Amino acid sequence: MPRQNRVDPFGNLIATPARGTLTGNRGCLHDEKGNIVRRWTTRAWIACRLEFKGRHRAVMPPNRWTALFFLDEATAIAAGHRPCGECRREDYLRFKEAWIAGNPGLDLTIQAPVQKIDAILQRDRVSEPPRSAKVMFSAEMDRLPDGTFVVGPDGTTPWLVWGDQILRWSPSGYTEAMVRPEAVAVNVLTPRSMVAALDAGYRPSAHSSAWSFGQTVPPLP
Repeated sequence: MPRQNRVDPFGNLIATPARGTLTGNRGCLHDEKGNIVRRWTTRAWIACRLEFKGRHRAVMPPNRWTALFFLDEATAIAAGHRPCGECRREDYLRFKEAWIAGNPGLDLTIQAPVQKIDAILQRDRVSEPPRSAKVMFSAEMDRLPDGTFVVGPDGTTPWLVWGDQILRWSPSGYTEAMVRPEAVAVNVLTPRSMVAALDAGYRPSAHSSAWSFGQTVPPLP
């Protein structure tokens, strides 16, 4: 039976046999039986490489952080997870630079401790009260940067903004493409300050299925 450790763009933890391309964590979320009993225990929500320096660990060791998995980086960003500063050092530095450039009103510099960014991201991704609710905001579809997730026409399905299209998300990949509509207000899943980082130039990677619809987005360098 699949564990409840895959993360969707809403930030929910779901059980699925589909594999992820990134791992990460937000603290110890499981009990002694391996059941998910909380959404987070730390503000440092990170996304990591699947392999790093040959390290191996259990997915849900007793009283230790819970390994989570993401379809791709765009999904992780939508859920509110930033790049890890250790195993993804170059991505982390690019992200931090873009995040600070995209959020000038917060008066932070590149030397600011990442804990200040994590605190602002926590405000952007979960509401208080209730602390379990996803924070969303409204924006015009054609003004959103590539890599942003929005709620689709059915009001429940996440779609990725990608070039001149939007792509329907599923745990195993993107399954459908539609032309990106113009001048249409949508609910945005990606946290507001993350969208600002994308707008400032941070480019999250997307699952390989995103390239099967004739994308106009250029490949990553």
